[in-house]
Amino acid sequence: MLILEPHSFDSASHLANVGDAKTLVIHPASTTHQQLTDEEQLSAGVNKEMIYVSVGYEHIDDIKEDFTIAFEKIKEIN
Repeated sequence: MLILEPHSFDSASHLANVGDAKTLVIHPASTTHQQLTDEEQLSAGVNKEMIYVSVGYEHIDDIKEDFTIAFEKIKEIN
């Protein structure tokens, strides 16, 4: 199982500020939907393994590099 944690990213934000124009990587089950029960989260289409990514205005090469680094960190952990 691969685990991609939002804090694996360097330039992407991992705060639940969905209105921002910067790239955002969050774990909805523990941020935006944390007040819901497990059943309510599933009903809303959120599961514990889900990572939400909203691509922002940064240069695409910076975003790609950030994801590459994050996936390399996953390989080290797993």
